[in-house]
Amino acid sequence: MVAATGGAVLKRISAVLTAAGATRAAYGALRRRPPGGAARWDRTNYAGRSVQLHAGLATAAGTALTAATAPGLSARTRGAAALAVLAAGGCGAYDDLLGAGDPRRGFRAHLSALRRKEVTSGAVKLFGIGAAGLAAGALLKPRPADKLLAGVVIAGSAHLVNLLDVRPGRATGAVLALGAPGLLRGGAAGVLSGAALGAAGAVLGDDLAERTMLGDAGAHALGAALGLAIVAGNGRTGLAAHAAGLVAAAAAGDRVSRAAATI
Repeated sequence: MVAATGGAVLKRISAVLTAAGATRAAYGALRRRPPGGAARWDRTNYAGRSVQLHAGLATAAGTALTAATAPGLSARTRGAAALAVLAAGGCGAYDDLLGAGDPRRGFRAHLSALRRKEVTSGAVKLFGIGAAGLAAGALLKPRPADKLLAGVVIAGSAHLVNLLDVRPGRATGAVLALGAPGLLRGGAAGVLSGAALGAAGAVLGDDLAERTMLGDAGAHALGAALGLAIVAGNGRTGLAAHAAGLVAAAAAGDRVSRAAATI
């Protein structure tokens, strides 16, 4: 029993360190050779300072790589994790690049545009992450109701972290705070929490120093990883409770973002 427990702890520590190392390596490579040129990833933050979006792509890559290769995970869990994290990061990056000048925010604005037959980058992100969450949930849970709840939790967690990405360190700090309890759990939940924590911790300093920001790519990818950890560690009752809380947070999205900005 002691050996088994020690092995579980080592797997979680390995996930944290692997995610941190992979994220830092990707972050360094992106800073040296940003895809499409540096200007493509430059943004002006809330304080008028110029920052880059490199942390977003780096955390998405580091989290996905760790979840797909970490020891002790089943093939279905690896597949679900890679799918959800990469889809969330990819859809977020799409919105980062094509939706930068679009003032519309929130589900209502993008759904209203769809009713006018306008497909916004935000709508692509909304449906893309939702579909990936449902597909990942279907891989992780056997019963239809649990598959649906799992999909809501994965997509909802991705959205929640993005809501918090309104000031330096808010989203990365939230990932560390929300993911820390999951790191104490055994099995896939602990490993997946470790992947998110390691990736977030790797860029926290640069985020707080306003050298970089997560953007939609990083916030959604890290949130999806947290959602995967929740799904892996909970049965139907826990999934339902988390899903209800995440839906409520999404409905109060503007208030959640404003509250995060005041902290």
